[in-house]
Amino acid sequence: MAGKYSTIHYHSYLKLDKITGAQELRSVEVGQPAHEEMLFIITHQAYELWFKQIIHELRSVLKMFADDDVDERNIGTAVGRLQRTEQIIDLLVNQIGIMETMTPLDFLDFRAYLFPASGFQSFQFRMIEALLGLPEVKRMTYNNHHYAAFFPEDQKGVLEGIYKDGTLFDAIQDWLERTPFIKHGNFDFLKEYDTAVRDMIKKEQAAIDVSDYLTDQEKTMRKKMLGDTNTYFQAVLDKDAHDKLVADGELRLSYDATVAALFIQLYRDQPILHLPFMLLINLIDIDAKLTTWRHRHAQMVLRMLGKKVGTGGSSGHQYLADTAKKHHIFTDLHNISTLLIPRSSLPALPDDLVKDLSFYYSNINPA
Repeated sequence: MAGKYSTIHYHSYLKLDKITGAQELRSVEVGQPAHEEMLFIITHQAYELWFKQIIHELRSVLKMFADDDVDERNIGTAVGRLQRTEQIIDLLVNQIGIMETMTPLDFLDFRAYLFPASGFQSFQFRMIEALLGLPEVKRMTYNNHHYAAFFPEDQKGVLEGIYKDGTLFDAIQDWLERTPFIKHGNFDFLKEYDTAVRDMIKKEQAAIDVSDYLTDQEKTMRKKMLGDTNTYFQAVLDKDAHDKLVADGELRLSYDATVAALFIQLYRDQPILHLPFMLLINLIDIDAKLTTWRHRHAQMVLRMLGKKVGTGGSSGHQYLADTAKKHHIFTDLHNISTLLIPRSSLPALPDDLVKDLSFYYSNINPA
């Protein structure tokens, strides 16, 4: 057993000769050395290494949820790996600050040598978007071309395969649709929720009406903000209304998955729902942090280039800013917040359901 593994050195294990020898400055090649190009290359190489780690994490989580029968013991592991992904994205955002130690004039010393390379050509980042489930129909075109038009055929095939085999959005939606507890014995969650929403709205409208410090116009505005069962809540109380919004492209998450996500959010304090709640929050946070990264990237490009066209021919800052606005994946999970009601208004759960949600086990041996 002792001779099974050979010894290895830190340097060779990490392949440091390959890594530290992979910075070939174009400015040096053309005889016009630009000091800041080293920072530019290393920062982007670091991005690509972290992209590889994110892909590693997302693929592992996707594998856990790909089957119809998800092992609940894996949810804690999935939460941990998604939290790691969040931390990596935070790091990617912070790396922009390092890049910004290079001034716009410094960048101009070597920018002309980069044409037509562009960050848009990062295959790994497109993989991340695909694995998470960014819909192809919502992707912005790049110079009026399909987002994968500039990748070789084998890479196009990989991206197509991700969508064909199912994304993390697809897997999580399927998992949510199988959530138990929505109906349990005589307990019908949606029926109880409908009653609770109506009671809550009625009480809050009454409180607005008797207020002696609000004007009539302010009362009308407050009631509009409050909503009613024909506005915000209709999407979950009326399946046909929800399905129409999906057909119109305004919603994406299926009706059953939306109801399950709402149930998990509302009763997240129940022990068995805590990890599913954390999983949904992780997905919301990853989506939000990717938006932050895109926005921060766009601001850096504006600082460096102003309104100049990008090296790959895109509109530069404007293209990046538009992706920050439009490339969202888990918007429907964000929107569950619209449907939340105060804990004090939550329908009480039956005792036997509370036991099921509390890891209740009998200590009586079966006969």
